[in-house]
Amino acid sequence: MSLSPYTAVAEKIAVQAGRIILRKSNQQHRHSFSQKESNDFVTGVDIEVNEKIVAELQKVYPQHGILSEELGRNGVADSPYQWVIDPIDGTTNFIFAIPHYAVSIALLHHDKLIAGIVYDPIKNELFSAAQGRGAYLNDRRIRVSYHESLDGALLGTGIPYKSTGSIDTYINLLRGLIQGTSGIRRLGAASLDLAYIACGRLDGFWEMGLRLWDIAAGVLLVREAGGIVSDLDGRNSYMDSGNILAGTPAIHQKMLHRIEEIKSQAAAADS
Repeated sequence: MSLSPYTAVAEKIAVQAGRIILRKSNQQHRHSFSQKESNDFVTGVDIEVNEKIVAELQKVYPQHGILSEELGRNGVADSPYQWVIDPIDGTTNFIFAIPHYAVSIALLHHDKLIAGIVYDPIKNELFSAAQGRGAYLNDRRIRVSYHESLDGALLGTGIPYKSTGSIDTYINLLRGLIQGTSGIRRLGAASLDLAYIACGRLDGFWEMGLRLWDIAAGVLLVREAGGIVSDLDGRNSYMDSGNILAGTPAIHQKMLHRIEEIKSQAAAADS
């Protein structure tokens, strides 16, 4: 079941891309890679898959724009329709043969998310969302969890490894948010962290310094599954800042409140 013509196209392309990734993952244990910047890697498979996705999208929607992690901007730059692609979200996992990564494809219309696909080729799990039409996992409607308290909640996160400048802030948040929870998972693929919130596997998630292609599809999944997404201050700048907080309505509010307390305590200690 496809939610819209856009999701139908993106689903088909994501699965095709996933087949390439699976085939390549079986060819050698550890893939050669290059470093784009500190702790940010790219493999030949990333580029091959990125090229495949861009080519397939341009066949169907030659009038659309495309922003992808490995190829930058393609297509019509001023089109109201802009695709956002991460060919392999979780490249480090892929390099080290850790079976947790995904293809992420999203579509914005006048800067509003209208379609999002996250495909995990290892588990053959296809997460799909369209604006106003809900979120699905392999054609099954999904919703965020009903957990309402941080006590016993399971949270996801990502460590700001590309730059150490924000590590102290992150450690303070980690120290404060872990209290009373069932634990915190750092899985290494933000698109899947957000998809896991959408289907109730995680109750909340936060990370700093992400890029648009890391989160665009996952954000729509969370929203359409009944969750809340904001930046770490409760505002809507996360698509630009890359600082994101997501969760069930109750967990998001409780995480936001605790983050405010942590920041206030840090400011008082510095004064």
